[in-house]
This record gives sequence, structure tokens and C-alpha cells, in this order.
Amino acid sequence: MTYRIQKAAVIGAGTMGSAIAALLAGVGVPTMLLDIPAPDSAVGDKPAKRNAFALKGIERLKNSRPSELYEPADLDLITPGNTEDHLHLLADADWVVEVVIEKLDVKRALFGKLAEVVKPNTILSSNTSGLPIRDIADGMGSEFSRRFMGTHFFNPPRYLPLLELIPHPDADPEAVAFMQQFLSARLGRGVVIANDEPNFIGNRFMSMLSSQTVNHAIDNALTVDEVDAITGPLIGRPKSATFRLSDVVGNDIAWHVGANLYPAIPNDPHREILQHPGTTAVYQWLLENKYLGNKTGQGFYKRVDVNGEKQFWSLNLTTLEYEAPIKVRLESVGKHRKVEALGERVRLLMAEEDKAGAFLFHHFAFYLTYASQRVPEITESLVSVDNAQKWGFAHEMGPFEIWDAIGVADSAARFAAAGYTIAAWVEQMLESGKTHFYQRDSSGKVIGVYSPITGDYTPLEADTKQIKVAHLRADQKLVKKNSGGAILDMGDGIALLEMTTDNSVIDGDFVQMGMQAVELLNNGDFRGLVIGHDSERFSIGANLFLVMVGVQSGQLDQIDAMVRGLQDFAKALRYANGPVVTAPFNMALGGGTEILMAGDATVAHAELYAGLVEFGVGVIPAGSGTKELMRRAINPVMRTKNADVLPHLRQIFEQIAFAKVSASAKEAREMHILRPTDRIVMNRQHLLAEAKRTALYMADGYVAPQPEKIYAAGRDVYAALLAAIDGLVRGKHATEYDGFIARKLAFIMTGGAISEPTWLDEQVILNLEREAFVELAQHPKTLERIGHMLQTNKPLRN
Repeated sequence: MTYRIQKAAVIGAGTMGSAIAALLAGVGVPTMLLDIPAPDSAVGDKPAKRNAFALKGIERLKNSRPSELYEPADLDLITPGNTEDHLHLLADADWVVEVVIEKLDVKRALFGKLAEVVKPNTILSSNTSGLPIRDIADGMGSEFSRRFMGTHFFNPPRYLPLLELIPHPDADPEAVAFMQQFLSARLGRGVVIANDEPNFIGNRFMSMLSSQTVNHAIDNALTVDEVDAITGPLIGRPKSATFRLSDVVGNDIAWHVGANLYPAIPNDPHREILQHPGTTAVYQWLLENKYLGNKTGQGFYKRVDVNGEKQFWSLNLTTLEYEAPIKVRLESVGKHRKVEALGERVRLLMAEEDKAGAFLFHHFAFYLTYASQRVPEITESLVSVDNAQKWGFAHEMGPFEIWDAIGVADSAARFAAAGYTIAAWVEQMLESGKTHFYQRDSSGKVIGVYSPITGDYTPLEADTKQIKVAHLRADQKLVKKNSGGAILDMGDGIALLEMTTDNSVIDGDFVQMGMQAVELLNNGDFRGLVIGHDSERFSIGANLFLVMVGVQSGQLDQIDAMVRGLQDFAKALRYANGPVVTAPFNMALGGGTEILMAGDATVAHAELYAGLVEFGVGVIPAGSGTKELMRRAINPVMRTKNADVLPHLRQIFEQIAFAKVSASAKEAREMHILRPTDRIVMNRQHLLAEAKRTALYMADGYVAPQPEKIYAAGRDVYAALLAAIDGLVRGKHATEYDGFIARKLAFIMTGGAISEPTWLDEQVILNLEREAFVELAQHPKTLERIGHMLQTNKPLRN
């Protein structure tokens, strides 16, 4: 049977349901959002009354922070309704996902009605996190069960990529394969296949692991601050660690998930950790006092103002009193925290005998052995277990990856000696001479994974939509490198320019490597160039520390040369003899946005936070960013006769002056950072492959663009901008120094306030950019801003 999804429906307009509808609308799928009719309404009442619950869900989307919408226009694809009056409108829906209350009878009644309405090839799914899929479908018949499955999104669905796909045992394999592909490629989800077992993979692990962590803390007198210091980035997990994460999720939700799991897993020998008396007492105290975490302003942490200073006091797990924060100092953490490789860092920490080392030994002993015991119960795939932790909870490594990294045989012996039970299949694997869960080739690239079912390695199918820099390096595809960047061969005549600097900052070495990449392109060594990498952020901009040191040491010529070098690099990219495709993701700030805009085309990840933010550190965009925004936003308008330049110029002027950053790739398009023709990719793992595909498409018959003149509006528009700046300063919406910088920007964006509007060579604007940057960089208030940013990572508006 053929499956497709051109129209969808979400039933249940609560927080999760409305967010799923927003995700679908965000990728262009028209979506019905239904909920029960308002209790005080009747058939024939106005939609505003009758559809109140669905409309409330849409209103929630409008006000969500961070936004669940990629752009406000996505709401146009969401149609509200109710389950009594509008169920028949789902007759042409291709996928209906249920997100209603976690009550079996309610879900079964709803699906019984849906089965009578939808088409034979409509996919039906439930977002349940706890109810068995087989129980929901029980008695519905084969026509229902063959296209029924669980699609468990993680909250918030836009930002957490994990999606657990739980097929009904009788589901059509073709339907499952179709959904796996659609959810991965179209919705950008990280899909793992889970068995129909309680809490599936993600919540099963996190409930048990969180309980073990809190139990151990209480039993061994570790503080909330100590546990969060140990279980965060130190071991490859988010800063929210353990107790902050509970506050973020909601302590009521965290507790109820564990409480509901306990009776559902009678055959799990470890379930008693969910009923630890000390942990139970702490959570019951929190719930009784409504200390639910962030949503109530108090939980394991409480914000306290001390003499005007904001502090976060933590809960004493014994006295249940809040205590002032104390700097956590743990000997083993200080000793090993700078070890770069996560696996080696964990191994070293677990070998220490202080309380941090003891804590981590028992933490990982439980975590890893428990993972072994849950396979193949909750999933047959070790990869699914690892990916669930990485995609759902932002862990750097999953349990089987960590176990490989610390040494399976050695650690297994220690775990067993400490009383932890290792699954029989792991012992059999070791006895057979296999020492790792993941099989690697001679270059270190993963090529297979151990299967507890077959007792041997199963080849990992290569994802043709995925290119990883690590794999290119493993395959000896490195062409050139220095301390700031590298050039790699992606194959088919396409090169990759990788940024390798710490924190993805732009420095002279990266620019130098970039110029060499352009030279290879111009010489015909490659047909196209992609700029991207696999690190956490695309680029946070130029190296501000070097700017400050240059000014303080009087090396203004070097600062001028640095800016000129970035401008020349941007020009070289734009006028290269082959297509240049930029592949930005996450943060692309300041100079990162300038590089993003320098290519012929951009293939961006949907989660792109880009902007020219130089104003926040007291300068203006000078690596061609100001010029490029003028070219993109003003030039097309002013080719129309009698067009008014001011509103268009003012938009990008304010965008720079307020250091605006896009909240998504779609918003970056509205800000002229992306072109209307630039592509947006939902799945981060597919970004480099899609950028390469775009470069290959453009390479055939490629003709480099010619330099384009820039429209300069002149002194009359300059005067209008000055008046607006003065108004902002007088109204206290900007500081005096903001106004000073803004006047410099206005001067540049009007071509130096020339007497009449005209079209100027782009180099004129570039020269104005560079001169203003060098002048502003010397100003004491700019140096204050740069210093504050380097120290606090926050802008100073002095």
C-alpha cells in the first residue's frame, strides 16, 4: 500500500499536542488541531466558543518561549476544531496523531471513532508515553493494527529530536518504514525503534537512572550542588545535570513518571529503586508544598536575592532547608576535568576513591549494567539505546558507547565484584573474544554493532544522507590543515572547509585556510566548496580577545589587516570559479553570519540562530556584513522605479543596531540572512550531505557572479536615521554610546552620507565598514563592552 503525508491532524491541543501541530506546520504540512468541545458549548455555537480548547492551544503557541513556531506564518497551516463537530474532516488526512489524556478508555474510544472516518492508508498513531500500544489497539481488528503505532515525541518537540517509534506487532512493515523515513527526513527527528514495553526506552532509562542518582546522593550525604557538578558536562551531559533537570521538567512530572512505572515493571529486579524511602520523602515534601521547579519558581533550587545579587540556593536533602551556594571542590574532579576525551575522563574519574569517584563508579556501574539487562527487552538494538539518550537528553555518549570507551572487560569485572549483575549476553560476548559493542575498521570508524540476538556483529548500514567530518578524516580525506581550519575531500569533486578553532571563533588561521580552499577551487582541483563542520556551533564570530589585545598594544594596523582579511575572504568566496555553499547550524553570530552570507547558496539547519551582533561589543559588522545586508535587502527594491528606500533600509539598520538574532532559519530568511532560494534542512545529521548535493547541482555550467554595485541612499536618508537615533537615545531606549555607534552605522549605510542617492562600488562600503570598525575598536567604552563579553558572555550596554 502507498503511504504519503500531505495533510495531518493532531487530536489533543495541550502543550504537547499543539507543539506537534506547530512542528508539522513548520515543514509545510496543513494540520487540523482538534480537542473536545468546550463543556459549556452546544452544537451551532460560534467557533470561538465551541473550539475554545483548540484555540487555546494555538494561543499557547503564539506565546511560547522558546517558541515552538519556526515563524508566526506557520499558524496559517493549523486549523482548529473539535472532536464532535469536525472528526469527519479527517477523512482525507494522511496521518492522525493522538495526544489526549493518558487514559486507556479515552484513547480507545477516540480511535474507534477515527477508524470509521479515515482512509484505509491513513497512518494512526498515539503519543502515549506509558500505555501499551497493544492495549490501545486491542479488539480494533487487523485493518486498524496494520497502520497503528506509537509515535512518542519528546518535549519540547521542536528542540528535542528524539522520537520513539513503537510499531504494533501486526503493523505493516511498509508503513513503519515509511514513517521512519518521514519522521527522520521531513520532520528532522532522531528515530529509534522501541518495543512495546513500559516507558519505552528514553523515559525507562531516565526514570531509573535519576532515581539511582538521587538515592545514592541521599544515602551518601552528597549535596544537590555536588551531584549537579558531577553529573553535568563533566560526564558529557547538559548543565541541567540531575536536580536542575528535575526542576526544568517539573518535579511533579518527574515523580509521577517513576511512580507510574513501578507497577508496570513487576519483572524488573531493579524497580525497587523507584521506591527509595528517602527520595520518596523528599519528593512528597516538594509536591505537598507545590515546589515543582521552574514552573513554580522553587524546587531543588530557589532563587534568592541577597543585597541585590541573584543567587540560587539549593535544597538540603536531609533538613529540607535551602542553603546558600558553596563552591563545589572535589579532588578527583579537579584532577581529571580537563581530560579531553570523554570516555577516558570517565574511566579516570571512576578509578578515584574520593566521594566523587565513588559516586561515579556506582552511577555508571548501575547505568551500564542496567542497559545490558534491558536489551533485547525494550529494543533489540544497542544503537537505539545509545541514540535515545543522546537525542532525547543531550548526552554526549550513550551507555554502550561509554562502556566501550572505558573498557568493557576490565570494568565488567569491577562491576561484578561490586555486586552489579551483567547481562548474560555481555559475558557471552566477552567469552567469544569480542571486547567491544561497536565494531570498528582499521581507521577507527564504526562499521558494525554487536547483536545479542545473533551473538555477532551486525553491519551498520551507511546513511547516504549523512556525511560526518570524523568519517572523512578516518577515510584519509584530509587535504590541508592548520590550527584554525582544514580542507577535506567530500568526494565527487566537492571540498569541505572545516572550522577547527576552540568555540568556533574566526581567526587568521581559519581565514588563511579558507583562502587556500578558494585557491584550490579556482585552480580546478575541486568543482565546488562546502563550508561547515560537526561541532556544536557554526561560528560565534571573530576572536574578540585578539581585538582587545591589539588595541591595548597599539597594533591598530594589525586590526585593520584582520578586518581587511575577512573582507577579502568574503569576496574570494563570492567570486570563486566554483559554487560555494555554506552549511550553518545553531549559532552563526557576527563574523559567522558574514561567512554564512558570503557563499553562492546556503543550506541551513532549521535551528539556526544567526545575526550581526557586533553592536553588543561596541563595533559594527565589518567583515562585509553591512554591505551584504544592503545588497540583499536594498538593491532589489531600488531597481524598481520610484521605490522608497527608507523602510527597507531602516529594517536592516535596526536589525544591526539591536543586534537581532534569528530564532530559526525561517526567521533568518525574513532578516535577509538567508535568501528566498536557500534551503532549510530539518535533520541536522543530513546537513553536510545536502550542502554537498546543492554544490554538485550548481557546479554544472557554473558561472561566477560579477561584482554588484550597492545602492547608497545619501544624506537625506542619513538625516532621517539620525533623527530616529536621537529619539531612541532621548527616550532611554538606547544609551548615548549606542547612539554614537548607530550614527557610524547610518553613515556607512547611506554611502557616507553622499549628497545624492547613487550606486557605489561595493569596495566603497567595505572601506567605510573597516574604517568605522578600527575607530570604534579604540574607544574605551567599546573595550569595556568587549571585556564584559569575554568575562560574562553577555552584552554590556554602557
